[in-house]
Amino acid sequence: MTDASSAHSQTLSRGIRILEVLADARTPLTIDTLSATLGLHRSVTYRLLRTLEDHRLVVRDGAGRIALGSRLAALAAGVSHDLQAAALPELTAVANELGMTCFLTVLDGDEIVTLVSVEPRHTMGSIAQRPGTRHPVGVGAPGKAIASHLSEAQWPDTLDDDHRGELAAVREHGWASSHDEVITGLRAVAVPLAVHGSPAGALAVVYVSSSRPEADIAARLIEGAATIASSV
Repeated sequence: MTDASSAHSQTLSRGIRILEVLADARTPLTIDTLSATLGLHRSVTYRLLRTLEDHRLVVRDGAGRIALGSRLAALAAGVSHDLQAAALPELTAVANELGMTCFLTVLDGDEIVTLVSVEPRHTMGSIAQRPGTRHPVGVGAPGKAIASHLSEAQWPDTLDDDHRGELAAVREHGWASSHDEVITGLRAVAVPLAVHGSPAGALAVVYVSSSRPEADIAARLIEGAATIASSV
């Protein structure tokens, strides 16, 4: 019984890892690439993918490469549903006003994950911030904004001294910024978002460059965070 339980758990874990690898890749992958990344035999990866395909969690493109399926969007919509519904109008308003991609992140263990994002309507070359994107807490503007509202005991052990020192300034100012920290060439500004009954979160924007001072961007985000918190 123990061996069977372990096998089922291992299968589930491998299936989840396939979804995580595809989400991180942001582009369709071949079975061979997935197998190599996961350290699995091609036949094992193929069997896992067939099950995920049956549940519409992954799909194949015309070249046979694997991508995340639309069923995942339906599942993701149920995560913090009330928070996402309350945030969407304000995310849209901020994105269009600032001409930047605006997104909502929440704490998930030692990482932050993007729940929902909105790109500006009339801006060329906006940045895509896909739901499900994640990176360590304390790193990047939204990661710093969330970490600033956590106790030091809740910070991950991997957080270096420079980032730990920076969080004191984030707590004082009420907002965080980053440049070339998570993705090279991109800037971000974020503010904490505290909503009762929801994980610690942050409202953030990501962009390449802007003539707006970071403090002005942060002021708009603080206003937006207050609107969202009062709407949930």
